[in-house]
Amino acid sequence: MLMTSAETLGGDIPPRPVVAGLPRYAAGKPPAAVEGLQSYKLSSNESPLPPIAAVREAIAGFSDFNRYPDPLSSKLRAELADFLAVPAEDIVTGAGSLGALNQILATFAGQNDDGKADEVIYAWRSFEAYPISVGLAGAESVRIPVTADGRHDLDEMARAVSARTKVILLCTPNNPTGPALGAQEVEAFLNSVPANIVVVIDEAYQEFVRDDGAVNGIELYRKYPNVVVLRTFSKAHGLAGLRVGYSVSQPALTQYLRVVATPFAVSQIAEVAALTSLQNFPQVVERVQTLVDERDRVAAGLRALGWKIPDPQGNFVWLDLGAEAARFAAAAAERALSVRAFAGEGVRVSIGEPVANTRFLQLCADYTKAPTGS
Repeated sequence: MLMTSAETLGGDIPPRPVVAGLPRYAAGKPPAAVEGLQSYKLSSNESPLPPIAAVREAIAGFSDFNRYPDPLSSKLRAELADFLAVPAEDIVTGAGSLGALNQILATFAGQNDDGKADEVIYAWRSFEAYPISVGLAGAESVRIPVTADGRHDLDEMARAVSARTKVILLCTPNNPTGPALGAQEVEAFLNSVPANIVVVIDEAYQEFVRDDGAVNGIELYRKYPNVVVLRTFSKAHGLAGLRVGYSVSQPALTQYLRVVATPFAVSQIAEVAALTSLQNFPQVVERVQTLVDERDRVAAGLRALGWKIPDPQGNFVWLDLGAEAARFAAAAAERALSVRAFAGEGVRVSIGEPVANTRFLQLCADYTKAPTGS
């Protein structure tokens, strides 16, 4: 009798040592069914709205899946070049902004010939995929705690720079806490760190920002050759399931990013959808504004209840509940709402349908342990 591969090797096949130490990415869970209540998912920062009608029409009946897509996403990059007023050669697409980020880390941070790992600095808590992506690249995470109001501590991040620092990640608005970085503070930060360190400005929620003083990564990329901007079609455009993102940087960086970029990362249907959405951007803006209005309503409602929250500039709010996080999430589940709890830290709640947002506010009115301190 033939032996299976597992029997031949004597059992489990261990992964690379770094994998054992990585945190697991915890995607937002779907809501539980509660009798008599419509369930709502407020746990993944998705848009509750489908793509605009023009996108749905453009991809209806699409069937050319037997062909590989354009590996350079040339049509989309050309449209983005016009939209952003940047050279198409400065744009590198990826499978969502996370795919684009992984390409950046694979290019500029990892394990060196001497066995020492490069360092990647980022705020914490921030996007939970950062430590996973950094670890898989072979680099070492340097996490700088956010301030009490959920903001990046740029002074501490600058002080953390060492000879081993190769990449710095700035998440704005910061996921999951919500505040956006200011233009002046980011420029001062860029002037304080060595010019040979790649600074990534991750703007996945850029379209939701209404802070007049907030940074615009594209403006800084034009001035600083070490800046890379990350953006995505997942949030504002409602294309999370199609995985379309991109980075923008000057040729000194893109010449290497193209070598590492995953071939065919953006499918034909995803490129058509993103291209069409961009061509109808005023409609996207209108839809985004409805979500911003809901976000502002929720934030005002929380503050009226006495809840202290960081300034929300994305499509979500952050509840600094600490040890109460899991209990609050369980209470939400009892009301057919799924939220994203970070055990011992807090709860992120995405802005969803108006009725879901109203139900969330009612939960907060009934909850007896609101965060009220700074």
